[in-house]
Amino acid sequence: MSVIKTHSGKMFDVAKPDPELIDINDIAHALSFLCRGGGHCNVFFSVARHCVYCAQEARARGFSDAAVLACLLHDGSEAYMVDLPTPIKDGLFPEYRTYENRLLDCIYEKFIGRRLTEAELKLVDEIDHDLLMYDLKYLLNMDVELPEIHIEIKYEFQPFEESEADYLRMFGMLRGEK
Repeated sequence: MSVIKTHSGKMFDVAKPDPELIDINDIAHALSFLCRGGGHCNVFFSVARHCVYCAQEARARGFSDAAVLACLLHDGSEAYMVDLPTPIKDGLFPEYRTYENRLLDCIYEKFIGRRLTEAELKLVDEIDHDLLMYDLKYLLNMDVELPEIHIEIKYEFQPFEESEADYLRMFGMLRGEK
């Protein structure tokens, strides 16, 4: 059985995602409670905060509105499936990516109106990778070469409610909502 109960009370089948049950409030809430790096960080740094920074960096680089929104949503599947560190995800659970990508496609279709193009996927991956390098250096004390970015990242604890609110505020702004 692959059904979970979301924060809003919906029963969501991760193996057969129903776009009608995907809720931006569930995504923002869950991601604000998930820590980057599987929790092995110097300070709690939420996936929601990471996604907001990805969207800000995409906007600073002049990406299209759809690509900026995709950067905000790119970890949305983790709200339903939780995140696994990449070596575990790819090494032990290769099917995970199939379900993750299927769910991400549903999320993009619901909130962007379509799946991402290969070019957009590449842009999202580029932003995600660049910000990951900063996470590795400042959250995990790894010696990595930092790419140039256009925003300031603050690696400090932010209350869950603030991360959730910032995520929803960014989502509303990108969707033209007030």
